[in-house]
Amino acid sequence: MDKKYLIAKKLRNNPTPQEKIMWQLLRKKNFNGLKFSRQYPIGKYIVDFVCRRKKLVIELDGGQHNQIEHIIYDNERTKYIESKGFKIVRFWNNEIDTNLEGVYQKLKEFCDNE
Repeated sequence: MDKKYLIAKKLRNNPTPQEKIMWQLLRKKNFNGLKFSRQYPIGKYIVDFVCRRKKLVIELDGGQHNQIEHIIYDNERTKYIESKGFKIVRFWNNEIDTNLEGVYQKLKEFCDNE
Protein backbone atom coordinates (compact mmCIF):
# COMPACT_ATOMS: atom_id res chain seq x y z
CA MET A 1 0.00 0.00 0.00
CA ASP A 2 1.20 3.51 -0.83
CA LYS A 3 2.83 5.34 2.09
CA LYS A 4 0.44 8.32 1.90
CA TYR A 5 -2.55 5.98 2.35
CA LEU A 6 -0.96 4.50 5.47
CA ILE A 7 -0.37 8.01 6.82
CA ALA A 8 -3.97 8.97 6.01
CA LYS A 9 -5.22 5.89 7.87
CA LYS A 10 -3.08 6.76 10.88
CA LEU A 11 -4.46 10.33 10.86
CA ARG A 12 -8.05 9.01 10.64
CA ASN A 13 -7.39 6.85 13.69
CA ASN A 14 -5.98 9.80 15.69
CA PRO A 15 -8.21 12.83 15.00
CA THR A 16 -7.92 16.10 16.85
CA PRO A 17 -10.89 17.11 19.03
CA GLN A 18 -11.94 19.60 16.34
CA GLU A 19 -11.73 16.96 13.60
CA LYS A 20 -14.01 14.72 15.68
CA ILE A 21 -16.56 17.54 15.97
CA MET A 22 -16.37 18.36 12.25
CA TRP A 23 -16.67 14.71 11.30
CA GLN A 24 -19.89 14.42 13.31
CA LEU A 25 -21.24 17.28 11.20
CA LEU A 26 -20.12 15.79 7.87
CA ARG A 27 -20.31 11.99 8.20
CA LYS A 28 -23.01 9.75 6.77
CA LYS A 29 -24.16 12.48 4.37
CA ASN A 30 -25.38 14.54 7.36
CA PHE A 31 -24.37 17.79 5.67
CA ASN A 32 -26.63 18.70 2.73
CA GLY A 33 -26.71 15.04 1.68
CA LEU A 34 -23.09 15.30 0.53
CA LYS A 35 -20.56 12.51 0.93
CA PHE A 36 -17.36 13.60 2.65
CA SER A 37 -14.18 11.63 3.24
CA ARG A 38 -11.62 12.46 5.90
CA GLN A 39 -7.84 12.43 5.75
CA TYR A 40 -7.96 11.98 2.00
CA PRO A 41 -4.83 12.01 -0.22
CA ILE A 42 -4.70 14.48 -3.10
CA GLY A 43 -1.36 14.13 -4.82
CA LYS A 44 1.38 14.18 -2.20
CA TYR A 45 -0.87 15.96 0.32
CA ILE A 46 -3.49 14.67 2.73
CA VAL A 47 -6.49 16.94 3.28
CA ASP A 48 -8.63 16.94 6.42
CA PHE A 49 -11.99 16.53 4.65
CA VAL A 50 -13.07 16.38 1.02
CA CYS A 51 -16.32 16.25 -0.90
CA ARG A 52 -15.25 14.99 -4.30
CA ARG A 53 -18.63 15.74 -5.91
CA LYS A 54 -18.38 19.44 -5.00
CA LYS A 55 -14.55 19.48 -5.37
CA LEU A 56 -14.47 20.97 -1.85
CA VAL A 57 -11.65 20.56 0.65
CA ILE A 58 -12.14 21.56 4.28
CA GLU A 59 -9.03 22.22 6.32
CA LEU A 60 -8.92 22.74 10.09
CA ASP A 61 -5.94 24.75 11.28
CA GLY A 62 -4.36 25.07 14.69
CA GLY A 63 -2.16 27.92 15.90
CA GLN A 64 0.98 26.41 14.34
CA HIS A 65 -0.40 27.51 10.96
CA ASN A 66 0.50 31.10 11.94
CA GLN A 67 4.21 30.25 11.88
CA ILE A 68 6.09 31.36 8.77
CA GLU A 69 7.20 27.87 7.74
CA HIS A 70 3.60 26.63 7.94
CA ILE A 71 2.33 29.65 6.01
CA ILE A 72 4.79 28.93 3.19
CA TYR A 73 3.94 25.21 3.20
CA ASP A 74 0.17 25.89 3.31
CA ASN A 75 0.43 28.33 0.37
CA GLU A 76 2.33 25.76 -1.71
CA ARG A 77 -0.15 23.04 -0.74
CA THR A 78 -3.15 25.28 -1.53
CA LYS A 79 -1.80 26.09 -5.01
CA TYR A 80 -1.35 22.41 -5.78
CA ILE A 81 -4.77 21.35 -4.52
CA GLU A 82 -6.48 24.22 -6.35
CA SER A 83 -4.58 23.25 -9.52
CA LYS A 84 -6.45 19.93 -9.30
CA GLY A 85 -9.78 21.80 -9.43
CA PHE A 86 -10.60 21.86 -5.71
CA LYS A 87 -11.76 24.82 -3.65
CA ILE A 88 -10.42 25.03 -0.10
CA VAL A 89 -12.32 26.31 2.92
CA ARG A 90 -10.22 26.80 6.05
CA PHE A 91 -11.35 27.08 9.63
CA TRP A 92 -9.33 27.72 12.74
CA ASN A 93 -9.70 25.13 15.48
CA ASN A 94 -11.08 27.78 17.82
CA GLU A 95 -13.90 28.45 15.32
CA ILE A 96 -14.93 24.82 15.66
CA ASP A 97 -14.76 25.16 19.45
CA THR A 98 -16.60 28.47 19.79
CA ASN A 99 -18.67 29.08 16.64
CA LEU A 100 -19.76 25.79 15.12
CA GLU A 101 -23.01 27.37 13.91
CA GLY A 102 -20.98 29.98 11.99
CA VAL A 103 -18.81 27.24 10.48
CA TYR A 104 -21.95 25.36 9.46
CA GLN A 105 -23.45 28.48 7.84
CA LYS A 106 -20.26 29.26 5.91
CA LEU A 107 -20.11 25.69 4.57
CA LYS A 108 -23.80 25.74 3.70
CA GLU A 109 -23.43 29.02 1.79
CA PHE A 110 -20.44 27.66 -0.08
CA CYS A 111 -22.20 24.42 -1.04
CA ASP A 112 -25.41 26.20 -2.02
CA ASN A 113 -23.49 28.55 -4.33
CA GLU A 114 -21.50 25.83 -6.12
